[in-house]
Amino acid sequence: MSDSHGFSLPTAKVFLSIFLGVVTAIFGLLTAAYFIRMTYADWQPLPIPALLWLNTAILILSSVALQWARTSAGRQQADRVRWGLLAGGALAFAFLVGQFLVWQQLGSLGYFVDTNPSNSFFYLITGLHGLHLLGGLIAWLRASLRLWRGAETAKIRMSVELCAVYWHFLLLVWLVMFGLLLVT
Repeated sequence: MSDSHGFSLPTAKVFLSIFLGVVTAIFGLLTAAYFIRMTYADWQPLPIPALLWLNTAILILSSVALQWARTSAGRQQADRVRWGLLAGGALAFAFLVGQFLVWQQLGSLGYFVDTNPSNSFFYLITGLHGLHLLGGLIAWLRASLRLWRGAETAKIRMSVELCAVYWHFLLLVWLVMFGLLLVT
């Protein structure tokens, strides 16, 4: 897309920006609903499992690894891009496994989706975030496969950049949502 001044922005970046705007609105509305719903008498805060702290650290490291891949792609360092993508993806999978373990842990303690509105919001927030992360892993997988199959770093640079930006966004969303769960 370009304007009369010659400014050009790749279509993929425009679509990612629009998508991130929509996701921001969804999580913003979810946050508002959370605050409204917690004022009712039947709201019982959910205990925050310690594993969520580890999962948060894992997601931070995943974002750092993808930023490393992004920076390396800009410098045409294919081996570092490979390692950054591999680490970022592996850590993202570890985060998802950790979230599943949190769900199992809470379920074994009797905190089910339908037990309390607080529980329902917890599962909705973490599940929706996990689905967005899975979607990001599809883009990550495409970029990774192209690189491992011999694509030049310059040809996948945009894909790596978009993955990193998306990961940073998901990290920010997670930090906000996790903070929301902690303060309530």
